[in-house]
Amino acid sequence: MRAISAADAVSPAIQRTKEFLFKPFSWGTYLKLGLVAIVTEGAGNNFRSSSHNAPSSGHGPVIRSLADIPPAWIAAIVAVALVAFVVAFVIAYLVTRLRFAYFHCLVHNTREIRPGWYLHRDQAVRFFWLNVVVGLCFLLLVALIALPFVGGFVRLFHEMQPGGHPDWGLLLSLVLPLIPIILLLVFLGIATDVVLRDWMLPHYALEDATAGQAWSQVWARIAAEKLQFLVYALLRLILPIVASIALFVVLLIPGLMLAGSLGAIEFGLHSAFANATGPSALVGILLEVFFGLLAFGFALLATVCLAGPLSTATREYALIFYGGRYQALGDTLYPATQLPAPGAPRFA
Repeated sequence: MRAISAADAVSPAIQRTKEFLFKPFSWGTYLKLGLVAIVTEGAGNNFRSSSHNAPSSGHGPVIRSLADIPPAWIAAIVAVALVAFVVAFVIAYLVTRLRFAYFHCLVHNTREIRPGWYLHRDQAVRFFWLNVVVGLCFLLLVALIALPFVGGFVRLFHEMQPGGHPDWGLLLSLVLPLIPIILLLVFLGIATDVVLRDWMLPHYALEDATAGQAWSQVWARIAAEKLQFLVYALLRLILPIVASIALFVVLLIPGLMLAGSLGAIEFGLHSAFANATGPSALVGILLEVFFGLLAFGFALLATVCLAGPLSTATREYALIFYGGRYQALGDTLYPATQLPAPGAPRFA
């Protein structure tokens, strides 16, 4: 497989996605692969949560400083934080194993998740710990950058009177310098994720490379084609966003119609059984729960059906672009063919 430009890799990625998901087509297999693609690409993690603080009734404990927090609260907070950390750790490990399994599916054009799950277990474990180390280094970097600002925020907190307003001048002087730093950290985080998942992971999976070996090979390719890798990184970020916006616009009206219909049914049931008692009230609750679960099922089905192909195409795009520059990957993707290329260098 010859190297092709970042722009030229889009069309083959779409074609491979169609063949992988739809030829032959099976609803069960399609939903399974779509769900795995969403989990491994993180497409289902873009939901925002919001919380609303209930107004104080005046009867609860008033906390004016950290010393006022009851010890039981501190113990509960620590316990919840530890449980959340363990759960997040386990989920991250399982997602890493699943990424290697789906990588195996895509490069070998197989729809079976199980073989890749077991075949790349050792590589996935080492890659997981690499991600842990990189994540800790990133957090350390964030902490070091935040240190000069901590004193200012602590002073702002202490100077603010209970029920009063902060010093807006001091607040702006602390926040404004943070904006470019935050943007830089976001860019660094995205770049690190692309390097790890798109370029280093194939070396782990196909040749059982160490972190140093994988990085040295990736860096050699980046150094040889800086512009193409930069264009790829930009398209890798922009194309899924553009595709998501297009899907949202196309499906906005049907989605609103469906949501409105289910909402009207829920409102009608709630109104009809508002004053019911006994068995009638129970029937009303069960009907509301049923239609609520039905709405959730429709939302989940739509997410898998739409985000699954998008996530798969994103991974195919990464494989095709880097496969033209990493012979072992390219020959696995296209064992008996070569894509026409505009003379970009090929690595052994």
